Amino acid sequence: MTEDTHSESSNRPDVGTLVDFVYGVDEDNPLDIEVAVNEEGRVVVFHDKPFKVDLSWFEYDLGTSKLDFVLDDGEIRDAGMQIAPQISKHMQNSHQILTVLMDDKTGEPKEGKYIPLILHQK
Repeated sequence: MTEDTHSESSNRPDVGTLVDFVYGVDEDNPLDIEVAVNEEGRVVVFHDKPFKVDLSWFEYDLGTSKLDFVLDDGEIRDAGMQIAPQISKHMQNSHQILTVLMDDKTGEPKEGKYIPLILHQK
């Protein structure tokens, strides 16, 4: 499995940080996000804290390799990470991303759902 792990200029709206809409994040308990590609070549985002608001879609910029999280109201949240080239090539062929909430204590998956992906190229 290929993966990227992270702890926390256009006419698009301002981008806030992802941790602003995640429960349970503080100095001693950071948000852990992992972007991976499964055996079938599908992109998966694993996160260990629940979101306060449902995600509406992801936006991925092919030029900058940045993945943004977009809320229902269109507000954009930056995950603060760039996607590795080996994952980026799979993003180009994706229309949705499986998003999986992991149990913070056990590391086991709790729930997952598919979120649409919009690609941008500058």
